[in-house]
Amino acid sequence: MYLKSLQISSKNEVIRNIDFHNGLNLIVDNTPPKSNKIQTGNNVGKTTVLKLIDVCFGANPRIVYQDTEDKNKEYITVRNYLQENNVSVLLELIDSFENPTTHISIIRNFLQRTKAIRMINGEQILDKDFETTLLNLFFPEVVYNKPTFRQIISHNNRYSDDKIQYTLRTLDKYTKETEYETLNLFLLGCDVSDGEQRQLLVEKIKQEESYKNRVENGMSLLTYKTALEQVLLNIETLNQKKEDFGINSDFEKDLDLLDEIRYKINSVSSEISTLNIRRELIEESVAGFQADLSNIDTKELKKLYEEVKVNISELQKTFEELVSYHNKMIQEKIKFISSELPMIKSNIAVKKSELEDLLKKEAEYASKIAKYDSFETLEDIIEELNNAYRQQGEYETIIKQLSEIDNNLSMYNSELKTISDGLFSVDFKKDLDARIERFNKFFSAVSKELYGENYFLSVDINESKGKKFYKFSAYNMNLSSGKKQGEILCFDIAYILYARQENIPHFDFLLNDKKELLHDNQLEKVADFVAKHNIQLVLTILKDKLPQSLVKQENIILELSQKDKLFRIENGE
Repeated sequence: MYLKSLQISSKNEVIRNIDFHNGLNLIVDNTPPKSNKIQTGNNVGKTTVLKLIDVCFGANPRIVYQDTEDKNKEYITVRNYLQENNVSVLLELIDSFENPTTHISIIRNFLQRTKAIRMINGEQILDKDFETTLLNLFFPEVVYNKPTFRQIISHNNRYSDDKIQYTLRTLDKYTKETEYETLNLFLLGCDVSDGEQRQLLVEKIKQEESYKNRVENGMSLLTYKTALEQVLLNIETLNQKKEDFGINSDFEKDLDLLDEIRYKINSVSSEISTLNIRRELIEESVAGFQADLSNIDTKELKKLYEEVKVNISELQKTFEELVSYHNKMIQEKIKFISSELPMIKSNIAVKKSELEDLLKKEAEYASKIAKYDSFETLEDIIEELNNAYRQQGEYETIIKQLSEIDNNLSMYNSELKTISDGLFSVDFKKDLDARIERFNKFFSAVSKELYGENYFLSVDINESKGKKFYKFSAYNMNLSSGKKQGEILCFDIAYILYARQENIPHFDFLLNDKKELLHDNQLEKVADFVAKHNIQLVLTILKDKLPQSLVKQENIILELSQKDKLFRIENGE
């Protein structure tokens, strides 16, 4: 699929109509020569075009007017203009420029709730279904929503710093290795139908292990079983002492009933306590994830990129864009982790009701027994016996819970092993290696032609906490070379060529920001290559950084300036 056009409209007029074509598409500034130091080609809206396309593909519209210095602040002028004028963005895609047979349109705006527009081919889509609808539309073979649509397209639109600096690590810094594994296997055309289940099992195992540690409270299952045996022996001894008093049958019957009731009270109380532990654990996890949605120290990002020579504002922008994706993934995790809460809360309510009934019965029988003459004589024994029954109920509940947890862990690990056995089987690894070899033919050939380098993709089987996973890496045979920008561009181009050969659904466009570091001859080679291979490459670049051979009307799809910014408003972009 290719980008056909991007139209920006207000309620009154069309603000911009950008037409794309095959080959090189340039978004540049139209400022006076660089000798004029008053005006620059920066902050005119070039990158915003890429953000608008990303919004059409499911990104949060807020990225368009979010302050680059502080994620909690906004470009008020831009936000107000977009919302007050009900600005909408229409993105159109086609499968071919020569003979198009498929046409897809996506419309987004910047309003919220019921006023928000999320239309795909003329149909309004709910927010919760928007990304899934895009996934089903463009990548119907992904049946379990893993990898996600946003993950799959992360290579196609590189405007954030993480995507500009890293070839494969295109997702947020919180992304687990299993998610990267699923994504990269999918991109190569491997069967990842179990990818989502594998990720959920890993998360479930982690939750069960935390629950187990909380229930154990420093003691093992064997220790609790041993302690229970001692309690049962003590109960037997105390009951024998009670029988030695030779009490009448009615008193003994009532006493036995009271003991039974108190045992049940202790057992139910312990069950409630255990259920509350599980509820608290889940709520703590949810609260932790919810805190991650916004309470992120921006200094962490600076540490992440402290070895990268970029300015602070760019670092901040990267952080904000990473957080936007991170938050969406966190919402999915919250939904999954909290799925048990309704059942747990219901069970707690039932047990509390049961406890109330038992406490009423206890009071009734305790009052009755207190009237017997022998009660005072047996009071100490009964107190010891009650404590023993309380311990019995507590230990039995803990043992039951730990046994259930161990059974769950055994089941989850067994399911995970079944999936992993297939994922790391000889046949699967052989197929994966063959795919990587076919991909590397393109990767090496493209990098050799465009940069005189020899780039390649490799995969290793790593292990973390007893769980194996595939870790993918991109390398340059010339280890001293620092042409990271070239590596990234060659990888993305090579992938399109590979996907075509393998009949893997893909996008035939690449969007790249900040290509000023590329040399003139490299840009010229890239322009010729993408045109030759029917690849659509959209670049945002300062005009004075372009080689004169590329400064042609046929290449330039949009010119912006300080006097003519993207939205044609004076400030804020």
